[in-house]
Amino acid sequence: MDSQLLLVLLLLLLGVSGPQAQEPKTRGPSEEPSEEEISEEDGVLVLNRHTLGLALSEHPALLVEFYAPWCGHCKALAPEYSKAAALLAAESAQTRLAKVDGPAEPELTEEFAVTEYPTLKFFRDGNRTHPEEYTGPREAKGIAEWLRRRVGSSATRLEDEESAQALIDAQDVVVIGFFQDLQDEDVATFLALSQDALDMTFGLTDRPQLFQKFGLTKDTVVLFKKFDEGRADFPVDEELGLDQGDLSYFLLTHSMHLVTEFNSEVLFVVVDVGANNDHVLQYFGMMAEEAPTLRFINMETTKKYTPVDSGPVTAASVTAFCHAVLGGKVKPYLLSQEVPPDWDQRPVKTLVGKNFEQVAFDETKNVFIKFYAPWCTHCKEMAPAWEALAEKYKDHEDIVIAELDATANELEAFAVHGFPTLKYFPAGPGRKVIEYRSARDLETFSKFLDNGGELPTEEPTKESSAPFPETPGNSTSEPKEEL
Repeated sequence: MDSQLLLVLLLLLLGVSGPQAQEPKTRGPSEEPSEEEISEEDGVLVLNRHTLGLALSEHPALLVEFYAPWCGHCKALAPEYSKAAALLAAESAQTRLAKVDGPAEPELTEEFAVTEYPTLKFFRDGNRTHPEEYTGPREAKGIAEWLRRRVGSSATRLEDEESAQALIDAQDVVVIGFFQDLQDEDVATFLALSQDALDMTFGLTDRPQLFQKFGLTKDTVVLFKKFDEGRADFPVDEELGLDQGDLSYFLLTHSMHLVTEFNSEVLFVVVDVGANNDHVLQYFGMMAEEAPTLRFINMETTKKYTPVDSGPVTAASVTAFCHAVLGGKVKPYLLSQEVPPDWDQRPVKTLVGKNFEQVAFDETKNVFIKFYAPWCTHCKEMAPAWEALAEKYKDHEDIVIAELDATANELEAFAVHGFPTLKYFPAGPGRKVIEYRSARDLETFSKFLDNGGELPTEEPTKESSAPFPETPGNSTSEPKEEL
């Protein structure tokens, strides 16, 4: 098949209900527990501003749902949330589920920037300042599995041929990472991805006999499947390492059943949005409620296209959409989160795809931006220095310190491949961009800004422990999502 194969994803809504009617409903009066008491409902901890701190100190892994009593989606989630709590309790898992009545606890919703319901955040080791956004499924088994893969191992360690074959035979799709050194940073990238791809089973091994059994001589990620060609290999680049974005895309495309072709140019794939395919939806930046709908992707350029009209999906509309894309009549779209209402209220400004151009290329401002990934260890390590930098320069009207989640926002100006990537956009015309490649500490950042976007030549810069952006292939971190 032609290397410039184009893929259309036809997302069919199968068993996914629409939003429930949201009618305000007030709760009956209840007595608020004391500071030392945490109440429980259906296995879920009920928290407020007095008891959240206690819960964080008692439970090293805590998933908290911020809900509103009148919210239809919250009501739909409630039974699944309780079932997930029961599943984990039956396993004697360390993870607990909790909930907070958002409208009744405005201090907490403000602290954790809750702007919609339900919002779920995952807290680890009592860390109150950097919870992880929950991006997993909204049904019990999916919630429990998302948490298991963060608290425990997300991939099975394979020691021999028998265990490897048993894993492959157990599921329709199994992904095994073959790494000669399990301490290599590529393994961390592999495990990071495995935490979010909940519809796939993962294993990893460093055993020479398994390399030999499956005909491998170098580090490779192999997808085994019980359909189509049965196996697909993703060799690890020896120079660049394992790129999580590329691997995610590889697993996404090779784990789906091929359906039919369109003039040998377009491949059709059907995705059931109600069957734990959240990583597919995340990749296209869409919600299950949007189905049935179409997405078109050029597999060589990874550019994505969406129909201009939101009419019904019919044979005629699909054909017309394909012809429009192939004829260059449809422009590709870029993923972007919504602009937060408080995006410019903190010292570090929050950018997304929709407000990036306006802020970065403001000719009256010098803008310093951190492009990060939520799962990136180096990004987390430099976060305090970045916050301190923003605090230091918050009163400088011509300086803006900002950050952008590059896994959830795509930019027309350039692509971001490594994390963190730091870029400086000096004031003035010409859309100039300067990439920062030096130590990630407050002192060096300050010298860079004070000297107009370059470091003083008379002072040699000290080496950073990680001087270059962390690609998903050299991450040593815990993940957040990519698939």
